[in-house]
Amino acid sequence: MCCAGRLCNLWKSKTAMNQRKSLTNATRIVIKIGSSLVTRDGLGLAEEEIHNWAGQIIQQIAGGKQIVLVSSGSVAEGMARLQWTTRPHALHELQAAAAVGQMGLIQSYENAFKAHGKLTAQVLLSHEDLADRRRYLNARSTLMTLLDLGIVPIVNENDTVATEEIRFGDNDSLAAMVANLIAADVLVIMTDQAGLYERDPRKDPNAKLLEFAMVDDPALQKAAEPGTGHLGRGGMVTKLQAARTAARSGTQTLIISGRTDGSLKQALAGKNIGTLLSVAREPLAARKQWLGGKLVPKGVLILDQGAVNVLLNDGRSLLPVGVTGVNGHFRRGDLVRCADTNNREIARGLVNYSSEETAKIKGRSSQELEAILGYIDEPELIHRDNLVITAG
Repeated sequence: MCCAGRLCNLWKSKTAMNQRKSLTNATRIVIKIGSSLVTRDGLGLAEEEIHNWAGQIIQQIAGGKQIVLVSSGSVAEGMARLQWTTRPHALHELQAAAAVGQMGLIQSYENAFKAHGKLTAQVLLSHEDLADRRRYLNARSTLMTLLDLGIVPIVNENDTVATEEIRFGDNDSLAAMVANLIAADVLVIMTDQAGLYERDPRKDPNAKLLEFAMVDDPALQKAAEPGTGHLGRGGMVTKLQAARTAARSGTQTLIISGRTDGSLKQALAGKNIGTLLSVAREPLAARKQWLGGKLVPKGVLILDQGAVNVLLNDGRSLLPVGVTGVNGHFRRGDLVRCADTNNREIARGLVNYSSEETAKIKGRSSQELEAILGYIDEPELIHRDNLVITAG
């Protein structure tokens, strides 16, 4: 038993080391900053810290990484501006506080990144935006375009219009869904704690920091307890839930302290800080399960042999020119099957055009789409990031 225990610990140690090292290769990253950090525990915006985080993010972008920032703090900043000391329970009051606070929050980020010559973009999302596949694709296209342009998207929940039924409930969940949306390599959750502990360190000072764990380990649930903060809506339990959501697209999650100087730079350099929640599945396998598992195909695209070869051998997107037939009725964002002329399924993916539009542009080059339709959403019929190969 003792020997087995030592072997197990050695395996965990090597796995943790390898996973930490893999963070240095991450190219697409979602960073979430909690409200207690952004607003100095509700005492107004932490301008100096925001400028510090912006500098660290700029360094990562200069190193070739693409970063989406998800920031809490609009409600907390609004409370500070309105001089409210207690978080309201009424939804309309929360929405009012968010509307007031969002102005200062975004202005602060804009100024921080502008000092480094970097443009930012505000992106407000609701659960409804990501639950609807058409809005999902629109949101994804916008974020990916911003990243390709070298702009830092700053995402927040659309608190001013969200209703109780569709609100995320906390920005940890929002960050995880954004990680799914852009197929991020890593989700970094910056909080006021050093990471995830085996027990609540505020109740037990001797509680040990969990430096590494597999995200699906059942024992993790015992380590996470609901948060008691009066500003944010999430505690460590929501961060664990977020990590498990992010894992659906193969995204690893790092939980680190935002109050430790240089923590973001250190963490993404593979240093052993915070808690790393790793994923057992490869990203493609995770995304394949998401696309091919629960979603029901709404139609079929018949491909010529050239398109079949491109999908199977080159890992490229599906273009309209390779489609010879369209079956079924579907809308932009629906899942469709891609089959060869013998109806053998080759792949599945989220389509960028409706069945009526696809019928008009099938067999045509991407350069002709605007002339045919009068507009162009995407040059691809199905982007490779939203397509999985199912042929054996």
